[in-house]
Amino acid sequence: MLMHNPPHPGEVIKELCLEPLGVSVTEAAEAPGVSRKTLSSIISGKSGISPEMAVRLSIAFDTSSESWLNQQTQYDLWQAEQHCKELRVKRLSTHTSGSIFRTPLTFRIA
Repeated sequence: MLMHNPPHPGEVIKELCLEPLGVSVTEAAEAPGVSRKTLSSIISGKSGISPEMAVRLSIAFDTSSESWLNQQTQYDLWQAEQHCKELRVKRLSTHTSGSIFRTPLTFRIA
């Protein structure tokens, strides 16, 4: 279950990484090797966190890349679910009751 209105990862960067360290966006952008504009765009919520950026942030702030991507996914999914009634989608199903999948989908990496 998703939390109610999760924060954009940029808010997390600002409140839990930059503010406690007392560093500016310009100073902080040097650590992951990105421009001030790029980091500022994330912090302001205008841009999301890509897998590469998640790796950069994990190294710069000694966190996990998965945590950054999970935060971005939770944020994106919650935002999308707020507009689900506006979507024009038909359900494709061969069964009249429930999902076409009898068991949850699982993916295995060979």
